[in-house]
Amino acid sequence: MEEVRTRFAPSPTGYLHIGGLRTALYAYLFAKKRGGKFILRIEDTDRERFVDGAVDIIYRTMKESGLVYDEGPDVGGDYGPYIQSERKDTYLQFAEQLVKNGGAYYCFCSKERLEELHANGATKYDKHCLSLSKEEVERRIAAGEKYVIRQNIPADGSTTYNDMVFGDITVDYKDLEDNILIKSDGLPTYNFANVVDDYLMKINYVIRGVEYLSSTPKYNLLYDGLGWERPHYIHLQPIMKDATRKLSKRYGDAAYGDFIEKGFLKEAIINYIALLGWSPKDNTEKFSLEEMVEKFDISGLSHSPSIFDEVKMRYINSLYVKEMTEEAFHEYALPFYDRYDYLKGYDYRLLSKLLASRVEVFSDIGKLTEFLTQFDGYDLSLLVNAKWKTNEELAKAMLPDLIELTQNDFEGLHDGLVAYAEKAGYKKGQVLWVYRIALTGAQNTPGGAVEMAELLGKDKAVERLQATLARL
Repeated sequence: MEEVRTRFAPSPTGYLHIGGLRTALYAYLFAKKRGGKFILRIEDTDRERFVDGAVDIIYRTMKESGLVYDEGPDVGGDYGPYIQSERKDTYLQFAEQLVKNGGAYYCFCSKERLEELHANGATKYDKHCLSLSKEEVERRIAAGEKYVIRQNIPADGSTTYNDMVFGDITVDYKDLEDNILIKSDGLPTYNFANVVDDYLMKINYVIRGVEYLSSTPKYNLLYDGLGWERPHYIHLQPIMKDATRKLSKRYGDAAYGDFIEKGFLKEAIINYIALLGWSPKDNTEKFSLEEMVEKFDISGLSHSPSIFDEVKMRYINSLYVKEMTEEAFHEYALPFYDRYDYLKGYDYRLLSKLLASRVEVFSDIGKLTEFLTQFDGYDLSLLVNAKWKTNEELAKAMLPDLIELTQNDFEGLHDGLVAYAEKAGYKKGQVLWVYRIALTGAQNTPGGAVEMAELLGKDKAVERLQATLARL
């Protein structure tokens, strides 16, 4: 049986889009489910959009997210080089072969003529140079005239091919244009280079976005014109920001790196984007990459666009956070603590212990600890609690004793607060509420009264309790 070979072929234009990463993931899962090979190829022939450092971002993202490729620019393989710009001498010979077979032709039209054509209402090239004789073509090339090589799309008729998700797709040739295959600088366009590279790298399953569904016949004509076997096609619906807009950097986070920066775990990101366009038969929501390989089947691929839901992604991430060991959580949290100057000097270990059950995404650390910066001038009405029947007067009566207790028995604070409540005739909940509010000035904190005192330390705890009393 023929070995399954899929590829991910991103352009290094700055960052790896979530949609691109999903394509890579599905290509990886499809190949691995069938014991095949997953290949990374860098398509960098568009030099105007090339961004320095973007290739390294691709390498790092792929490996970090677990999508380890069997062949690629930095790992080698039998079908390299795996960077298009290093293959530029490969393409012209195949374009010239297409010309001989009638599948392409030389075009000498100037930029001005093409602009005039467009200005006069033409929506595509008019095949003007297709009628040039072989002798005229040779004469003009010999004279040094600039030219491109264009694909020769049939003028009439239609073609049908099968997509493994959408079934038979029929496209009229009149809707396709004689696109440029080789530019005037001798470099191939994407449309041509990806076909040649896929063939030479023995890619037999092409997985890509649905925007190529209607233009795939152009690629099939290239395969046919060169006498090559067509690959199988799997087209994927886009990921949308909402009902009308694709997920885009323009509308906020769209890159894998954005979500890592926000504190999403790599396993959760991959888990979530797997569900953006694919549903496993058992409706599982949380699974490892290995489990995805086992469950993946193209029958679960969606025929409709998927809406990116960050709330759902946060939920998936929270499931992974809950499974982290105390040590793993702490190690992952450390760089997030370092983002906030106000946390310097606090016990990071204690913070991790307090936050582990409350964090969904690690950037929540800022929101969950910002109360530490908001004590001054807090709203004293927070001392009022209807359930515990507390108010500012009660707090004013309690606080001198609570300050003394904190100063003299900080190590036994919990038992001391409980004993104080019993001795003074208060309910334990009343004492703990007043103590925590007077200490933090916050309605919600990542821990109870005693834990907040431990986090602040004895001196700062006494200082805050005294500050609250002074305001009553």
